[in-house]
Amino acid sequence: MNTTTISASDAGTWRLGDLTVNRMGFGAMRLTGSAAFDLGTPSDRERSIAVLRRAVELGVNHIDTAAFYFSRLRSANELINRALAPYPDDLVIATKVGPGRDPSGEWLPLARPDQLRGQVEENLRQLGRDHLDLVYLRQAGLDSIAEHFGALAELREAGLIRHLGISNVRPEHLAQAQAIAPVVSVQNRYGIGFTRSRGQLRTCGEQGVAFVPFFAIAGDGREKGTSGTDLEEVLAVARAHGATPAQVRLAWTLQQGPHVLAIPGTGNPDHLAENVAAAALRLMDEEMARLDALADAT
Repeated sequence: MNTTTISASDAGTWRLGDLTVNRMGFGAMRLTGSAAFDLGTPSDRERSIAVLRRAVELGVNHIDTAAFYFSRLRSANELINRALAPYPDDLVIATKVGPGRDPSGEWLPLARPDQLRGQVEENLRQLGRDHLDLVYLRQAGLDSIAEHFGALAELREAGLIRHLGISNVRPEHLAQAQAIAPVVSVQNRYGIGFTRSRGQLRTCGEQGVAFVPFFAIAGDGREKGTSGTDLEEVLAVARAHGATPAQVRLAWTLQQGPHVLAIPGTGNPDHLAENVAAAALRLMDEEMARLDALADAT
């Protein structure tokens, strides 16, 4: 695909509450190192800053990040602050709270409800902002998210948060959250070969809630990304379009519905351009059906 005249706006737009974003966004997780959460191989700082600035030049106005995205010497939030502040008026930065890591990189237990304000304030400090556009409660192992989500709803009422979302959730969690405060987006793992959240994707579409898949192009590599190979069905569609497998996966993701937002991440400027170019790739119905038919990978 020609990547020289492509813009993130080619995928169309969606409204997160009162904020309009291009459906092709950017995930900051991989900015900090060769693999997410890798404390041994920090990324090149200037290259990461250049990728962020180039993303905005290409029309990206939705960036997904978290304070727990860091490696040795690198913090995704700090890189975003350095690269983009003062922030463009239309830029929406989404972050996540709940998980946490200590300075050595070890994961901490899921934050208690009374600890979430500290995590929100840490994101504010790192990003250099007085409020956060969108904050996801990323849960792990909770039967009910009501107490945690309620704590974030209080911070929304206090003006520290503009909009709320939920991440890594089960179907019942959306109704639990909506009983407390509006939910503008749901962020779950979803992609070719992993469609366990398809019911949630449909529910979000019916209710006008954004669905934001993570690991949409990583396949089974998850945080480590792809290994340079892909499923033959994906490769065949890519060859037919003169596209990369990652572009096919992104195009398939965006064609799941107008409420679906893509947040591919990379620290490579060439991969960034390729990812954004997928905003203009349209797969035929027959190709979509072939890719839809792939069995779940779990």
